[in-house]
Amino acid sequence: MEFIVALNGKVNYPLTLDPGVWIFDDRKEDLHTLFDLDKSKENEQEKYLKEVSAHWDRELQEGAVPPSEQKKQSSKTTLKETLLTSSFAISLSYFIYNAQPHPDAEKVRIESGDGSVEITLEEAQNGYFAFSNNGKPLKDDGPVHFYFGDGRNKENPIKHISAVTIL
Repeated sequence: MEFIVALNGKVNYPLTLDPGVWIFDDRKEDLHTLFDLDKSKENEQEKYLKEVSAHWDRELQEGAVPPSEQKKQSSKTTLKETLLTSSFAISLSYFIYNAQPHPDAEKVRIESGDGSVEITLEEAQNGYFAFSNNGKPLKDDGPVHFYFGDGRNKENPIKHISAVTIL
């Protein structure tokens, strides 16, 4: 079984996607909370500003305290445990954007071992590729699973994906 996915078709730059390295990508999202209805999507800049503001307020009230070595060690351990036990997905929009679809592109064909599925380009851009389940790559039915952005197939994602063709 190949553990790469081709993104090709009506694009300026065909891509070869390797889900094995996405675990290190900061754009990944937790698959278990991805389709929560309460999840509010705030843009990255707002999130950053809120974090910096909270940090600044804390330093003004408590004073600047150099981080202890114990805190550094525990945060590294927590990150490692999270990566080894969580399930992750990444938005397909990043890859479609980098491939630069032609202006006349309207559809996307997702080719899998179970057949092919055609969806609109917008549905693909709003969708997600799951690449990790409980910290392990999707070797048996992967390398990736496709989930629609609205979560309508969260119980039955498209599996065994080998290629994504922009039509």
